[in-house]
Amino acid sequence: KGGIGSAISSQLVADGYRVIATYYTGNLQCALDWFNEKGFTEEQVRLFELDVTDTEQCAQRLEQLLKDEGTIDVVVNNAGITRDGVFKKMTAQAWKDVIETNLNSLFNVTQPLFAAMCEKGSGRIVNISSVNGLKGQFGQTNYSAAKAGMIGFSKALAAEGARSGVTVNVVAP
Repeated sequence: KGGIGSAISSQLVADGYRVIATYYTGNLQCALDWFNEKGFTEEQVRLFELDVTDTEQCAQRLEQLLKDEGTIDVVVNNAGITRDGVFKKMTAQAWKDVIETNLNSLFNVTQPLFAAMCEKGSGRIVNISSVNGLKGQFGQTNYSAAKAGMIGFSKALAAEGARSGVTVNVVAP
């Protein structure tokens, strides 16, 4: 509620898109508060519970979502967390949490939908990275590595999707 994902979703609705807004397991109230605060209808926004760190759940739930919706035209990958700390004191868990949420989620969310986009001959994938993925940031080796990985992922997937009319872009605010 109130972050980049909310702003993107709100703008897409304003531009006439139907949005499927994912929310992390257990954060339903926050998603509902945002939905109600904006005055969205169920035709405008479908709230969709998804743990983007769970590869199997993403595969199953997104396959079903694709069947339910018929098509997905745009995917915006915006999941992100921070677990800041200087590298010499960073725990393996802090590293894994950030890589799992910020980087591995790209595979988990995009892979189940990419083939359908290619088959359809169109689609848009937008990945939200960070300027810290370009320049690094003190105390954020894990975050900077994940966000830099998003940039490489986006460039490589753009090359794969181009021949099928699927564009992949990355934004680094």
